[in-house]
Amino acid sequence: MSDSQEDSKNKSFIDRITDQFFHDHEFPENKEELVEQLHIAHERKLFNADALRMLEGVLGVSELRAEDIMVPRAQMKVIDISDQSQDWIRYAIESGHSRFPAVDGDKDNVVGILLAKDLLRLFENPEYKILEHLREAVFVPESKPVDVLLKEFRMKRNHMALVVDEFGSISGLITIEDVLEEIVGEIDDEYDIDETVGNIVSTGQGKWRVKASTHIEDFNEYFNTHFEDDRYESVGGLVSDELEHVPHIGEEVELDGIRFKVLKAADRQVQLFAVERVDFESNETKTEI
Repeated sequence: MSDSQEDSKNKSFIDRITDQFFHDHEFPENKEELVEQLHIAHERKLFNADALRMLEGVLGVSELRAEDIMVPRAQMKVIDISDQSQDWIRYAIESGHSRFPAVDGDKDNVVGILLAKDLLRLFENPEYKILEHLREAVFVPESKPVDVLLKEFRMKRNHMALVVDEFGSISGLITIEDVLEEIVGEIDDEYDIDETVGNIVSTGQGKWRVKASTHIEDFNEYFNTHFEDDRYESVGGLVSDELEHVPHIGEEVELDGIRFKVLKAADRQVQLFAVERVDFESNETKTEI
């Protein structure tokens, strides 16, 4: 084996990629030049578009601070321990989150982090002292570099941190998922809304997933229903009007043989329904009999 072959064998993957990056170019002097070289490398098929996007995300994260990507205080989902424990369970189900800052009357008074899975113990044992099993809350300043925070998340196995301003007041929260999304792109959950698909999507016999923004006329045409649209324009408005409040995740209502179940909702707006025909369900039962 020649010396050049031995040298090539001993080089790391990054070293070999770097050789190909800059074989005909000088090393970049700043971030802009580096990004330009990354795009050239992508055009040379050294890596795919997803890898390019993540590399750009890594470079971008190095310039961000906690305040740049945190969930603002007003949008924080918290569990108030001054409420009844049954209210905690209901709120956890409606929000769909896996962990919550536990506060005592005020968002500035954070006493720990409550995991939704710990709430399950209350079903088995109503006397379970869940407040004695809160996780310790982590507090970081608004100026905390996001790349440093990600490293600390990994080292200390934390998933959430509370962001505080210069006066020590809670200004928001940030999760490890928030940081990772800056690198790999948005991480969708099972019921995140895909804007590229239609408003009404079949999920099986007699079942559909329907966006709340679907116009009543379009819904009527698809399902051969006769809902009026003089008081509301969308399916979300129809269900909200029937319930007389903004629907919560898990709520159900039956209207003219159609059952609507809320799959996804924000504080002020329902976003996605599971829809099924009640008459289809009845016919299926008869067939089984």
